[in-house]
Amino acid sequence: MAQVINTNVMSLNAQRNLSTSGNSLATTIQRLSS
Repeated sequence: MAQVINTNVMSLNAQRNLSTSGNSLATTIQRLSS
């Protein structure tokens, strides 16, 4: 059970990091294209 919770927390962190880097990438592309 603890292993499942630990895995869920890790996947949530990965999703949050991915969305953050995705947002900054979109911002960078917007600046480059303007």
